[in-house]
Amino acid sequence: MNPDQIKSLLQAVAAGDRSPDEALGDLAELPYADLGFAKLDLHRELRNGSPEAVFGEGKELEDLMAIVDRLLRAHGRALITRLRPEAAAEISSAHPEAVYHERARILTLGGAREPLPGAVTVAAAGTSDLGVAEEAAVCAAWFGHKVERCYDVGIAGLHRLLGNLPALRQADVVIAVAGMDGALPTVVASLVPAPVVAVPTSVGYGASFGGLAALLTMLNACAPGIGVVNIDNGYGAAVLASRIARRSTSIASP
Repeated sequence: MNPDQIKSLLQAVAAGDRSPDEALGDLAELPYADLGFAKLDLHRELRNGSPEAVFGEGKELEDLMAIVDRLLRAHGRALITRLRPEAAAEISSAHPEAVYHERARILTLGGAREPLPGAVTVAAAGTSDLGVAEEAAVCAAWFGHKVERCYDVGIAGLHRLLGNLPALRQADVVIAVAGMDGALPTVVASLVPAPVVAVPTSVGYGASFGGLAALLTMLNACAPGIGVVNIDNGYGAAVLASRIARRSTSIASP
């Protein structure tokens, strides 16, 4: 349940359209809905502004269907990450309004309730990083942010990054996604005033150690203003960027 739903419920009680007992029934499953195999955090968005997402990897299709149905009843929308195409097809057959973002491996039902303040730019070093970059971009857009994409701007060809500098400098938050040596966030942070959320990917040759080399590079960045999330964690980067954007723009508003 989100703040708008709470307000609508209270207004309905005040207007006499719903009884206190009916409202109590609507609130009965706060703070979570117990499905037996899962406990869904239905008022996370009310607490921190970010609704609960469903991590699809490793879950049985039957369980995913039950989770999606319950989230739609509660919120009218749902976000599933790391979802395999076969499971996405089954869920989409039951919910034709669903959209499967294949590269991002994300299925969305419903969209943003309203536009959120703060523009997010997602920069990806190479095309091999686009799965993680798209996970971040799709999630940030689903939250309600304006999202710009600057792809294949790795520092092996620095002129490509510089050619996208206007879009990067207009962002309230930049998500920089890179594997290999992971140096892209450092360069971006040296060029833009916005905070940079760095995402290492597991892309690279043997000595990249599945993204560990990129992670360590980002943690050791010499440019200040960088926050680092875990390897391949595009969703986590989107949540962090969203919270930064929402807070910074609300503080800046008169």
